[in-house]
Amino acid sequence: MFELREYQSKAAAQGVEVLKKHKILILNFEVRTGKTHIALEIGAYYKNVLFVTKKKAISSIEADYIAAGHNFNITVINYESLHKVQGVFDLVIADESHGLGAFPKPSKRAKDLKRFVWSDLILMTGTLTPESNAQIFHQLWVSRYSPYKNHKNFYSWHRLFGTPKLKHLGHREVQDYSEVDYNRIAPAFRPLTLTYTQAEAGFTSSITEHVLHVKMKQSTYDLADRLKKNLIIEGKANVILADTAVKLMQKLHQIYSGTVKFESGESMILDYSKALYVEEYFKGKKLAIFYKFKEELNALKEVLNITDSIEEFNTTDKHIALQFIAGREGINLSAADVIVAYNIDFSAVTYFQFRDRMTTIKRAENHVYWIFSTGGIESKIYKSVQNKKTFTSQSFKKYIPNV
Repeated sequence: MFELREYQSKAAAQGVEVLKKHKILILNFEVRTGKTHIALEIGAYYKNVLFVTKKKAISSIEADYIAAGHNFNITVINYESLHKVQGVFDLVIADESHGLGAFPKPSKRAKDLKRFVWSDLILMTGTLTPESNAQIFHQLWVSRYSPYKNHKNFYSWHRLFGTPKLKHLGHREVQDYSEVDYNRIAPAFRPLTLTYTQAEAGFTSSITEHVLHVKMKQSTYDLADRLKKNLIIEGKANVILADTAVKLMQKLHQIYSGTVKFESGESMILDYSKALYVEEYFKGKKLAIFYKFKEELNALKEVLNITDSIEEFNTTDKHIALQFIAGREGINLSAADVIVAYNIDFSAVTYFQFRDRMTTIKRAENHVYWIFSTGGIESKIYKSVQNKKTFTSQSFKKYIPNV
Protein backbone atom coordinates (compact mmCIF):
# COMPACT_ATOMS: atom_id res chain seq x y z
CA MET A 1 0.00 0.00 0.00
CA PHE A 2 1.37 3.38 -1.00
CA GLU A 3 2.12 5.81 1.81
CA LEU A 4 3.24 9.42 1.66
CA ARG A 5 6.55 10.28 3.21
CA GLU A 6 6.35 12.41 6.33
CA TYR A 7 7.38 15.62 4.58
CA GLN A 8 4.79 14.99 1.83
CA SER A 9 1.97 14.57 4.37
CA LYS A 10 3.09 17.74 6.15
CA ALA A 11 3.25 19.66 2.86
CA ALA A 12 -0.22 18.46 1.86
CA ALA A 13 -1.68 19.67 5.17
CA GLN A 14 0.08 23.01 4.83
CA GLY A 15 -1.08 23.30 1.23
CA VAL A 16 -4.73 22.85 2.23
CA GLU A 17 -4.40 25.73 4.68
CA VAL A 18 -2.72 27.97 2.09
CA LEU A 19 -5.55 27.30 -0.36
CA LYS A 20 -8.20 28.06 2.26
CA LYS A 21 -6.60 31.44 2.85
CA HIS A 22 -5.31 32.48 -0.57
CA LYS A 23 -7.03 30.24 -3.19
CA ILE A 24 -3.60 29.73 -4.83
CA LEU A 25 -0.82 27.34 -3.80
CA ILE A 26 2.62 27.25 -5.42
CA LEU A 27 4.37 23.90 -4.91
CA ASN A 28 7.92 24.93 -5.74
CA PHE A 29 9.52 21.53 -5.01
CA GLU A 30 12.67 20.31 -6.68
CA VAL A 31 12.29 17.54 -9.25
CA ARG A 32 11.65 14.01 -7.99
CA THR A 33 10.59 15.17 -4.48
CA GLY A 34 7.02 14.00 -5.01
CA LYS A 35 5.00 17.10 -5.94
CA THR A 36 2.41 15.00 -7.76
CA HIS A 37 1.49 12.88 -4.73
CA ILE A 38 1.25 16.02 -2.57
CA ALA A 39 -1.08 17.68 -5.08
CA LEU A 40 -3.22 14.53 -5.34
CA GLU A 41 -3.45 14.30 -1.55
CA ILE A 42 -4.73 17.88 -1.50
CA GLY A 43 -7.11 16.97 -4.31
CA ALA A 44 -8.87 14.53 -2.00
CA TYR A 45 -10.41 17.56 -0.24
CA TYR A 46 -12.25 18.57 -3.45
CA LYS A 47 -15.10 17.19 -5.54
CA ASN A 48 -13.91 17.78 -9.09
CA VAL A 49 -10.23 18.19 -9.93
CA LEU A 50 -8.62 19.13 -13.23
CA PHE A 51 -4.96 18.08 -13.49
CA VAL A 52 -3.21 19.66 -16.49
CA THR A 53 0.21 18.37 -17.50
CA LYS A 54 2.31 17.32 -20.48
CA LYS A 55 1.00 14.51 -22.67
CA LYS A 56 3.92 12.23 -21.82
CA ALA A 57 3.20 12.56 -18.09
CA ILE A 58 -0.53 11.70 -18.14
CA SER A 59 -0.14 7.95 -17.63
CA SER A 60 2.32 8.46 -14.77
CA ILE A 61 -0.06 10.80 -12.93
CA GLU A 62 -3.00 8.44 -13.44
CA ALA A 63 -0.88 5.60 -12.05
CA ASP A 64 0.03 7.70 -8.98
CA TYR A 65 -3.67 8.46 -8.42
CA ILE A 66 -4.52 4.74 -8.48
CA ALA A 67 -1.51 3.70 -6.37
CA ALA A 68 -2.49 6.14 -3.62
CA GLY A 69 -6.05 4.79 -3.52
CA HIS A 70 -7.76 8.07 -4.32
CA ASN A 71 -11.40 8.08 -5.44
CA PHE A 72 -12.25 11.75 -6.02
CA ASN A 73 -13.30 12.86 -9.50
CA ILE A 74 -10.24 13.77 -11.53
CA THR A 75 -9.63 14.71 -15.16
CA VAL A 76 -6.00 14.44 -16.29
CA ILE A 77 -5.24 16.10 -19.60
CA ASN A 78 -2.43 17.82 -21.46
CA TYR A 79 -2.37 21.59 -22.05
CA GLU A 80 -2.87 21.24 -25.80
CA SER A 81 -6.14 19.33 -25.28
CA LEU A 82 -7.85 21.74 -22.88
CA HIS A 83 -10.37 22.62 -25.59
CA LYS A 84 -11.79 19.10 -25.19
CA VAL A 85 -12.55 19.55 -21.48
CA GLN A 86 -16.06 20.22 -20.22
CA GLY A 87 -17.31 20.83 -16.71
CA VAL A 88 -16.63 23.01 -13.70
CA PHE A 89 -13.77 22.23 -11.32
CA ASP A 90 -13.27 23.36 -7.74
CA LEU A 91 -9.51 22.68 -7.99
CA VAL A 92 -7.17 23.06 -10.97
CA ILE A 93 -3.62 21.66 -10.74
CA ALA A 94 -1.20 23.14 -13.28
CA ASP A 95 1.86 20.93 -13.64
CA GLU A 96 5.18 22.47 -14.79
CA SER A 97 3.53 25.85 -14.33
CA HIS A 98 6.57 27.84 -15.44
CA GLY A 99 5.37 26.96 -18.94
CA LEU A 100 2.56 29.48 -18.36
CA GLY A 101 5.02 32.29 -17.76
CA ALA A 102 5.45 33.77 -21.25
CA PHE A 103 5.53 37.57 -21.34
CA PRO A 104 4.76 40.38 -22.08
CA LYS A 105 1.53 38.89 -23.48
CA PRO A 106 -0.08 35.74 -22.08
CA SER A 107 0.49 32.56 -24.07
CA LYS A 108 -2.34 30.55 -25.59
CA ARG A 109 -1.66 27.93 -22.90
CA ALA A 110 -2.23 30.48 -20.13
CA LYS A 111 -5.39 31.86 -21.76
CA ASP A 112 -6.79 28.35 -22.28
CA LEU A 113 -6.16 27.39 -18.66
CA LYS A 114 -7.61 30.62 -17.27
CA ARG A 115 -11.06 29.59 -18.57
CA PHE A 116 -11.14 26.73 -16.05
CA VAL A 117 -9.76 28.45 -12.95
CA TRP A 118 -12.90 29.60 -11.13
CA SER A 119 -11.86 28.51 -7.65
CA ASP A 120 -8.65 27.03 -6.21
CA LEU A 121 -5.38 26.65 -8.11
CA ILE A 122 -2.18 24.69 -7.50
CA LEU A 123 0.88 25.71 -9.51
CA MET A 124 3.47 22.90 -9.52
CA THR A 125 7.04 23.50 -10.64
CA GLY A 126 10.62 22.78 -9.73
CA THR A 127 11.78 26.00 -11.41
CA LEU A 128 9.29 28.81 -10.78
CA THR A 129 11.06 31.48 -12.86
CA PRO A 130 13.84 29.65 -14.73
CA GLU A 131 14.80 32.44 -17.14
CA SER A 132 13.33 35.69 -15.81
CA ASN A 133 11.45 36.89 -12.72
CA ALA A 134 8.90 38.28 -15.17
CA GLN A 135 7.67 34.70 -15.66
CA ILE A 136 5.73 34.81 -12.39
CA PHE A 137 3.06 37.25 -13.59
CA HIS A 138 1.06 35.10 -16.01
CA GLN A 139 1.37 31.98 -13.86
CA LEU A 140 -0.62 33.84 -11.21
CA TRP A 141 -2.73 35.72 -13.78
CA VAL A 142 -4.63 32.54 -14.65
CA SER A 143 -6.36 32.89 -11.26
CA ARG A 144 -8.80 35.68 -10.45
CA TYR A 145 -7.26 35.62 -6.96
CA SER A 146 -3.78 36.58 -8.20
CA PRO A 147 -1.96 38.84 -5.72
CA TYR A 148 -1.36 41.08 -8.76
CA LYS A 149 -5.03 41.21 -9.79
CA ASN A 150 -5.15 44.99 -9.38
CA HIS A 151 -2.83 45.32 -12.37
CA LYS A 152 -4.72 45.49 -15.65
CA ASN A 153 -2.01 43.54 -17.49
CA PHE A 154 1.67 42.62 -17.52
CA TYR A 155 2.71 46.04 -18.82
CA SER A 156 1.09 47.77 -15.83
CA TRP A 157 2.79 45.33 -13.47
CA HIS A 158 6.17 45.72 -15.15
CA ARG A 159 6.01 49.51 -14.90
CA LEU A 160 5.94 49.11 -11.12
CA PHE A 161 8.36 46.21 -10.64
CA GLY A 162 10.53 46.06 -13.76
CA THR A 163 13.37 47.96 -15.33
CA PRO A 164 12.72 48.98 -18.95
CA LYS A 165 15.51 48.38 -21.44
CA LEU A 166 16.07 47.62 -25.11
CA LYS A 167 17.49 44.57 -26.82
CA HIS A 168 18.72 44.10 -30.38
CA LEU A 169 16.89 41.73 -32.71
CA GLY A 170 18.76 41.74 -36.00
CA HIS A 171 18.88 45.35 -37.15
CA ARG A 172 16.13 46.66 -34.89
CA GLU A 173 15.65 47.45 -31.23
CA VAL A 174 12.70 46.14 -29.19
CA GLN A 175 11.59 46.48 -25.60
CA ASP A 176 13.06 43.94 -23.18
CA TYR A 177 10.77 43.17 -20.23
CA SER A 178 12.89 40.43 -18.65
CA GLU A 179 14.43 42.50 -15.84
CA VAL A 180 12.22 42.44 -12.73
CA ASP A 181 13.23 43.09 -9.12
CA TYR A 182 12.70 39.80 -7.23
CA ASN A 183 12.89 41.41 -3.78
CA ARG A 184 10.00 43.68 -4.66
CA ILE A 185 7.71 41.03 -6.21
CA ALA A 186 8.41 38.15 -3.80
CA PRO A 187 6.39 39.44 -0.79
CA ALA A 188 3.19 39.05 -2.85
CA PHE A 189 3.62 35.36 -3.72
CA ARG A 190 5.83 34.10 -0.90
CA PRO A 191 2.81 33.39 1.40
CA LEU A 192 1.37 31.19 -1.36
CA THR A 193 4.55 29.14 -1.77
CA LEU A 194 5.83 25.90 -0.28
CA THR A 195 9.38 24.91 -1.19
CA TYR A 196 11.39 21.76 -0.70
CA THR A 197 14.77 20.59 -1.94
CA GLN A 198 16.11 17.15 -2.74
CA ALA A 199 18.56 17.51 0.14
CA GLU A 200 15.71 18.23 2.58
CA ALA A 201 13.87 15.19 1.24
CA GLY A 202 16.87 12.98 2.01
CA PHE A 203 18.27 12.57 -1.50
CA THR A 204 21.94 11.66 -1.42
CA SER A 205 22.25 10.79 -5.10
CA SER A 206 24.81 12.41 -7.36
CA ILE A 207 24.77 13.12 -11.08
CA THR A 208 27.94 12.40 -13.03
CA GLU A 209 28.20 13.73 -16.56
CA HIS A 210 30.35 12.08 -19.20
CA VAL A 211 31.19 13.65 -22.56
CA LEU A 212 31.92 11.18 -25.36
CA HIS A 213 33.13 12.27 -28.79
CA VAL A 214 32.25 10.45 -31.99
CA LYS A 215 34.14 10.74 -35.27
CA MET A 216 31.50 11.30 -37.96
CA LYS A 217 31.86 10.31 -41.63
CA GLN A 218 34.15 12.52 -43.68
CA SER A 219 31.22 13.41 -45.93
CA THR A 220 29.48 14.96 -42.90
CA TYR A 221 32.40 17.27 -42.22
CA ASP A 222 32.75 18.10 -45.92
CA LEU A 223 29.07 19.11 -46.06
CA ALA A 224 29.42 21.31 -42.96
CA ASP A 225 32.54 23.00 -44.38
CA ARG A 226 30.83 23.70 -47.71
CA LEU A 227 27.85 25.24 -45.94
CA LYS A 228 30.04 27.47 -43.77
CA LYS A 229 31.89 28.66 -46.86
CA ASN A 230 29.00 29.14 -49.31
CA LEU A 231 25.93 29.43 -46.99
CA ILE A 232 23.95 27.42 -49.55
CA ILE A 233 24.14 23.94 -51.01
CA GLU A 234 21.94 23.12 -53.99
CA GLY A 235 21.23 19.53 -54.92
CA LYS A 236 19.11 18.06 -57.71
CA ALA A 237 15.96 17.97 -55.57
CA ASN A 238 16.65 19.97 -52.42
CA VAL A 239 18.44 23.02 -51.06
CA ILE A 240 20.24 23.63 -47.75
CA LEU A 241 20.08 27.37 -47.08
CA ALA A 242 22.00 29.13 -44.29
CA ASP A 243 21.79 32.80 -45.28
CA THR A 244 21.55 34.07 -41.68
CA ALA A 245 23.49 33.30 -38.51
CA VAL A 246 20.43 31.60 -36.99
CA LYS A 247 19.96 29.33 -40.01
CA LEU A 248 23.63 28.43 -40.21
CA MET A 249 23.67 27.61 -36.49
CA GLN A 250 20.61 25.37 -36.85
CA LYS A 251 21.86 23.60 -39.98
CA LEU A 252 25.29 22.88 -38.48
CA HIS A 253 23.60 21.67 -35.30
CA GLN A 254 21.72 19.14 -37.43
CA ILE A 255 24.53 18.16 -39.80
CA TYR A 256 27.19 17.50 -37.16
CA SER A 257 24.86 14.95 -35.54
CA GLY A 258 24.05 13.32 -38.87
CA THR A 259 20.77 14.79 -40.13
CA VAL A 260 19.55 17.78 -42.14
CA LYS A 261 16.26 19.54 -42.89
CA PHE A 262 15.97 21.09 -46.36
CA GLU A 263 14.28 24.33 -47.39
CA SER A 264 11.40 22.24 -48.78
CA GLY A 265 10.60 20.98 -45.28
CA GLU A 266 11.83 17.48 -46.08
CA SER A 267 14.61 15.99 -43.99
CA MET A 268 16.98 13.05 -44.16
CA ILE A 269 19.56 11.04 -42.26
CA LEU A 270 23.11 11.74 -43.45
CA ASP A 271 25.20 9.76 -40.99
CA TYR A 272 24.49 6.89 -38.57
CA SER A 273 27.80 7.22 -36.71
CA LYS A 274 26.28 8.41 -33.44
CA ALA A 275 23.53 5.77 -33.40
CA LEU A 276 26.03 2.99 -34.10
CA TYR A 277 28.33 4.33 -31.38
CA VAL A 278 25.49 4.32 -28.83
CA GLU A 279 24.57 0.74 -29.77
CA GLU A 280 28.13 -0.48 -29.27
CA TYR A 281 29.20 1.62 -26.26
CA PHE A 282 26.10 0.92 -24.13
CA LYS A 283 25.59 -2.74 -25.02
CA GLY A 284 23.69 -4.49 -22.21
CA LYS A 285 22.41 -1.21 -20.68
CA LYS A 286 18.82 0.02 -20.58
CA LEU A 287 18.86 3.51 -22.07
CA ALA A 288 16.81 6.68 -21.88
CA ILE A 289 17.92 8.65 -24.92
CA PHE A 290 17.17 12.30 -25.60
CA TYR A 291 17.32 13.67 -29.12
CA LYS A 292 16.89 17.12 -30.70
CA PHE A 293 15.69 16.57 -34.30
CA LYS A 294 13.11 14.08 -35.58
CA GLU A 295 15.50 12.40 -38.03
CA GLU A 296 17.74 11.59 -35.07
CA LEU A 297 14.87 9.51 -33.69
CA ASN A 298 14.57 7.73 -37.04
CA ALA A 299 18.29 6.97 -37.01
CA LEU A 300 18.01 5.53 -33.50
CA LYS A 301 15.01 3.39 -34.48
CA GLU A 302 16.94 1.87 -37.36
CA VAL A 303 19.81 0.84 -35.10
CA LEU A 304 18.26 0.18 -31.64
CA ASN A 305 15.07 -1.31 -30.18
CA ILE A 306 13.30 1.96 -29.36
CA THR A 307 9.94 3.01 -27.92
CA ASP A 308 8.51 6.40 -27.02
CA SER A 309 6.01 4.93 -24.54
CA ILE A 310 6.80 5.18 -20.81
CA GLU A 311 4.65 2.11 -20.09
CA GLU A 312 6.43 -0.01 -22.69
CA PHE A 313 9.82 1.24 -21.50
CA ASN A 314 9.01 0.28 -17.90
CA THR A 315 7.68 -3.19 -18.77
CA THR A 316 9.94 -4.39 -21.60
CA ASP A 317 13.62 -4.45 -22.51
CA LYS A 318 13.18 -1.62 -25.01
CA HIS A 319 15.09 1.64 -24.76
CA ILE A 320 13.13 4.90 -24.76
CA ALA A 321 13.84 7.94 -26.92
CA LEU A 322 12.34 11.32 -26.07
CA GLN A 323 12.68 14.73 -27.66
CA PHE A 324 14.38 17.15 -25.26
CA ILE A 325 11.51 19.59 -24.75
CA ALA A 326 8.79 16.92 -24.58
CA GLY A 327 10.73 14.70 -22.20
CA ARG A 328 12.52 17.11 -19.90
CA GLU A 329 9.66 17.55 -17.41
CA GLY A 330 7.26 15.41 -15.42
CA ILE A 331 8.60 12.03 -16.51
CA ASN A 332 10.31 9.50 -14.26
CA LEU A 333 12.99 7.55 -16.12
CA SER A 334 14.42 5.77 -13.08
CA ALA A 335 14.09 2.44 -14.91
CA ALA A 336 17.01 3.47 -17.13
CA ASP A 337 20.57 2.45 -16.33
CA VAL A 338 21.88 5.66 -17.88
CA ILE A 339 20.63 8.75 -19.69
CA VAL A 340 22.12 9.38 -23.11
CA ALA A 341 21.97 12.78 -24.81
CA TYR A 342 22.24 12.06 -28.54
CA ASN A 343 22.52 15.79 -29.18
CA ILE A 344 22.06 18.89 -27.01
CA ASP A 345 19.38 21.56 -26.80
CA PHE A 346 20.21 25.28 -26.86
CA SER A 347 18.20 25.94 -23.67
CA ALA A 348 19.82 26.14 -20.23
CA VAL A 349 16.43 25.26 -18.68
CA THR A 350 16.33 22.04 -20.70
CA TYR A 351 19.86 21.13 -19.62
CA PHE A 352 19.13 21.35 -15.90
CA GLN A 353 15.72 19.66 -16.06
CA PHE A 354 16.49 16.73 -18.32
CA ARG A 355 19.62 15.58 -16.48
CA ASP A 356 17.50 14.92 -13.35
CA ARG A 357 15.09 12.50 -15.03
CA MET A 358 16.55 9.36 -13.36
CA THR A 359 16.98 10.78 -9.86
CA THR A 360 15.08 9.06 -7.05
CA ILE A 361 15.52 9.04 -3.28
CA LYS A 362 16.69 5.40 -3.39
CA ARG A 363 19.29 5.83 -6.13
CA ALA A 364 22.82 6.75 -5.11
CA GLU A 365 24.37 7.45 -8.51
CA ASN A 366 23.06 8.77 -11.81
CA HIS A 367 25.09 8.88 -15.01
CA VAL A 368 24.37 11.16 -17.95
CA TYR A 369 26.30 10.63 -21.19
CA TRP A 370 26.62 13.35 -23.84
CA ILE A 371 27.34 12.13 -27.36
CA PHE A 372 29.12 14.91 -29.24
CA SER A 373 30.57 14.81 -32.73
CA THR A 374 34.29 15.47 -32.89
CA GLY A 375 34.72 18.98 -34.26
CA GLY A 376 31.00 19.80 -34.04
CA ILE A 377 29.26 22.67 -32.23
CA GLU A 378 27.75 20.59 -29.41
CA SER A 379 30.67 21.23 -27.04
CA LYS A 380 30.22 24.98 -27.45
CA ILE A 381 26.50 24.72 -26.64
CA TYR A 382 27.31 22.52 -23.63
CA LYS A 383 29.67 25.13 -22.22
CA SER A 384 26.96 27.81 -22.44
CA VAL A 385 24.11 25.84 -20.85
CA GLN A 386 26.31 24.59 -18.01
CA ASN A 387 26.83 28.25 -17.16
CA LYS A 388 23.03 28.76 -17.15
CA LYS A 389 23.16 30.65 -20.43
CA THR A 390 21.00 29.68 -23.39
CA PHE A 391 23.06 29.30 -26.58
CA THR A 392 21.95 31.96 -29.07
CA SER A 393 22.98 33.21 -32.49
CA GLN A 394 25.09 35.81 -30.69
CA SER A 395 26.92 32.98 -28.89
CA PHE A 396 27.35 31.23 -32.22
CA LYS A 397 28.90 34.31 -33.85
CA LYS A 398 31.72 34.23 -31.33
CA TYR A 399 32.87 30.97 -32.90
CA ILE A 400 32.09 31.82 -36.51
CA PRO A 401 32.38 35.63 -36.57
CA ASN A 402 32.09 36.11 -40.33
CA VAL A 403 28.38 35.09 -40.57
